[in-house]
Order: sequence, then structure tokens, then C-alpha cells
Amino acid sequence: MNRYLSVYFVILVGFCSCQEEVNLELKNIERIPIIEAVWTDRGNLNRVSVTYSRDFYDTIANEAVQDADVSIVNVRSGERIGFMYVDELRKFLPLNNKKAKIGEIYRLEVRIAEQLFYAEGKMLEPPVLDSITYAYSEEQFFREEGYYVTVYGKIPFQEDNFYRLKVTRNDTLLNNRTDYLLFDDSFGTSILDNGFELTGFRFRDNDKVKLELYRLNQAPFDYLNQLVNLLFNDGGLFSPPPQNPTSNILVENGNGRVGGYFITSPVLIQTIVIDDPTK
Repeated sequence: MNRYLSVYFVILVGFCSCQEEVNLELKNIERIPIIEAVWTDRGNLNRVSVTYSRDFYDTIANEAVQDADVSIVNVRSGERIGFMYVDELRKFLPLNNKKAKIGEIYRLEVRIAEQLFYAEGKMLEPPVLDSITYAYSEEQFFREEGYYVTVYGKIPFQEDNFYRLKVTRNDTLLNNRTDYLLFDDSFGTSILDNGFELTGFRFRDNDKVKLELYRLNQAPFDYLNQLVNLLFNDGGLFSPPPQNPTSNILVENGNGRVGGYFITSPVLIQTIVIDDPTK
């Protein structure tokens, strides 16, 4: 008995001694603009962020571009909506609180010096968000004790079914890698008909819960899916090489590359407060 324990201990030590931390010498590349633009039918959600990319080991904050010329153009009417930079937010906001209109196609334009970047998106009709309910659940094997929310609605469309559901708890957007709720019509469009329970989100009494439902164009939906896959890439032996998501923003004038996304989407918002009936 003791002999086998000794052999096991020697093998274990051998495995431990083989571990070594490795710092990869990554090639530094020229920084590129990263544009994150959201254009919706709600003026308070519309904003454009322009920063520069960083090297992998950089610890400094993202460098914001303040002198970019940012605008969004209604492709049909030609109306150009200007944006101004707000220091406190480090983002560009639309002048006069402008917002998107259903059915229109919009073109984002961002000019930095001699470079012009652009992207286009169509403002689709929103689905139906009927109601939000919640129920208390005892602790289970794969489930913590607490309140869980169920969303009811309807998706009446036969195409362009690409959605993101954002969850905010007590004014804090839940934005970790497990909090991205992205879905399409791969398994049909009845996901909201009988109630879609947010199983990964546990709430407590008095929590304020806000849900935002976006209907996306496919290109930014694919970008977010690739981003989530990148966030779950642990760099292990069997993980694919990490790479940046494919941007739907293109270069029109100038050389170089660009990253980021342009989202054009209607937004449905509902808010509830968890109220324990037994208290």
C-alpha cells in the first residue's frame, strides 16, 4: 500500500515540476481605429466611440479620438446627422438628440484626418415584447436560490431574425462573457411565445430589472457572436488561435484597417422591480 502511494507522489511531483509560465513575444502591429457605433430609435442610446487598438500586453487605457468627424446619413433622404464629442462620456452623441426611423437605411461615416470609414445598416421593425414575469426558485443542482425572470412576446418575421437581449440589474448593465444573450431563428421563431426564461440571471427581492431587446442586422450580430467566442477562448492547447471579430465597418478613403461595429436597431425596453410577496 505504501509503495503505491510513494510512486503516485513521485509522479505527481514530476507533473508539477513540468509547469512553466511562458510569455509569448507577440509582434507589435500598427494601431488601428476601433469604432463602436449604436444607432437606434431611442435618442438616449445613440452614441459613437472612436478609440485606437492596443498591443496585447498594454496596460494603459484606450486612447479616445476626440477630433474625428462623425455623422450618420439617411441613404434615402440624404439627411446628414452630425455628432459632437462629449468629454465626460468620451463618446460622440448626435446633435439635437436625433434618432433612427423604422424602414430607413443609414450610413455611418467617421473621418479621421485623411481616412474615411463607413458602414450601412437598415432600421428593421421591432418584434413584440408583451410582458415580463418572475418566480422564486429553491436551490437546485444547477440553479441557485432566487428569483428568475421570464420574457413573453412574439417574433412575427420570416427573415432578418437576429436579436440581442441586454439585462440591467439596479442600473448596472450585466456585461460579462456569460451575460451576452444572442439568438436567431435557428430553432424557429417561437422562443418568446411560451416564455423565455433567463436561466443564467438570478435576482433578489427589491432588484430593479431592465430588459432591452434589439433586432440586429446580421453583420453586427455575427460580430457579437465572434466576440463572445473570443471571450471564452482560454488559449489552451485545443483552443483555436484568437482573432479579432470581423468588423462591418469598411475603409473608403486612405490606407490601413479598422475594427469595431455599427449597430442599427430598434429597441424595446421593459422594467420591473422584484417584490417578494411573503415579506
